[in-house]
Amino acid sequence: MATVQIGEAQRKASLLLLPGEAKVGDYVIVHAGFALHTVDPEEARESLRLLQELAACGSDEQPV
Repeated sequence: MATVQIGEAQRKASLLLLPGEAKVGDYVIVHAGFALHTVDPEEARESLRLLQELAACGSDEQPV
């Protein structure tokens, strides 16, 4: 088990399905409480930036 940070929250995630080793500071994809694979740090930062940008756009839209 590992403690992962998702935004401002910390959660527990199982490392049983993760191929290879994870170390402190690694970015991992977590689904249903399981870390599935590690992600390149630059790729992870870019993905997080794009998700934040999308979330910001969505907050300005009016419901249909």
